[in-house]
This record gives sequence, structure tokens and C-alpha cells, in this order.
Amino acid sequence: MIWVRRSAIAALFILFVFGFKYIEALYGLFVPQRPAIVERTAMYVLVWQHLVIALVPTLAALAVSATAGCLLHVYGSEETKSLAVSLGSIGETFPSVAIIALSVPVLGYGNLPCMLALFVYAVLPILRNTVTGLAEVPRGVTEAAKGMGMDKLQMLFKVELPLAWPVMAAGLRVALIINISAATLGATVGAGGLGIPIVAGIRTYDTLMVMKGTMPVLLMALFADSMFAGADGKRSRNG
Repeated sequence: MIWVRRSAIAALFILFVFGFKYIEALYGLFVPQRPAIVERTAMYVLVWQHLVIALVPTLAALAVSATAGCLLHVYGSEETKSLAVSLGSIGETFPSVAIIALSVPVLGYGNLPCMLALFVYAVLPILRNTVTGLAEVPRGVTEAAKGMGMDKLQMLFKVELPLAWPVMAAGLRVALIINISAATLGATVGAGGLGIPIVAGIRTYDTLMVMKGTMPVLLMALFADSMFAGADGKRSRNG
């Protein structure tokens, strides 16, 4: 049952964000010589920063990709669509850390290089899935829409986009989950978020500090995945 999974993920997330002192105390029973963690920034603040860094570029990428994909579908040639799909495939393999490193000289240190990298990384797979989803709409459906007197834009918004959304959502799902994880890389260039305790733990060889940043990121990614999984299940039942 999906709601049980979501509830368990949410409970663990709350524990790691607001009750990490209990986990630290439990860990101290096995490693008594370990010094206490000094929390310079509250965990809920780091979580908020992380969500902003991950979600804003992903939503911006969705808007840009959906618009570009629709324009390609209505006005583009088959060669242009094929090129967009190829670029989308390449984009999924391009390291986000490389984009961050290349953009620092232009944007400086902070959130912007990381957000730019996540935006670029999300645009291409969502664009690919948008073009693919619209192209896979059954021809019989589009012919029926034409027979009802719909023009291209009416057919796009009333028929094709609703049918293509599951494929588009699959691209969004991948982009969002990966961006939630990849946002931790921003800490290497001065960005906020949950990458800060991870990087601090790596520098000091502190496993618990790494866990402090890693587990909330993992749980957020799992929760996002469960939200899309629930939506897919609902569409299947309705279908």
C-alpha cells in the first residue's frame, strides 16, 4: 500500500531532520569517544535550501521543455524532433558536476552554478520525453480529433497533451529524483543544502555527519518517487 510507504518515509525524514540528536546518542553508545556534532545551521534550514536548489530548476526545466516540445510537435520537422530526442539522450549522460565546474567562472560561487547545472540536466530528458510522448499518440485518435473540427492547437491541448502526459511525467520523475540527489554537489562550490554536512563529514572522516546529510536526501528522493508511483497507479485504475 502506497500510503504506508509514504508514511514510513515521512516518519524517518522527520526523525532525521528534527530528532537527529537521538540518532547521535544511539551512535555514541557504539563510538563513545566521538565528539558531539556542532550544528551551525539548523537541519530544517538546510532542507529548505536543498528543496529550493532542486525544485526551482526542475520546475523551470518542465516549463521550458514542455513548451519547446509542443512547438516542435506542432511546427517542427521529423529531423528536428529526432535531433531533440538525441540531445535528450546525450543530456542524461552529461555529468552535472562538469556543468557546475564550467559555470563557476561565469556565475561565481553559491547556488546559481548548481541550479544552472540541474536545470540543464533536467531540460533535456523532459524535452525528449515530451517529443516522444506526443509522437506516440495513436494516429486514429488524432484523425478523430481532426474529424471533429479541431485545429492543431485545440488538438494539442485537449487530446495529445493529456495522452502524452504519462511519458512526459516519466522524464520529470527521473529529472526530479536525480536533481534531489545531485543538488548535494552544490556544497562543493559554496551552495547551501544538505550537501554541507556531507562534505563536512567527508573532510573530517565523520560517518555520522555524512549520514546526517545523506539520509534526508535519500528519503526525499524516495518520497518523490512514491508520489509519481501513486499517480501512475491511479491512472492505471482509471484507465
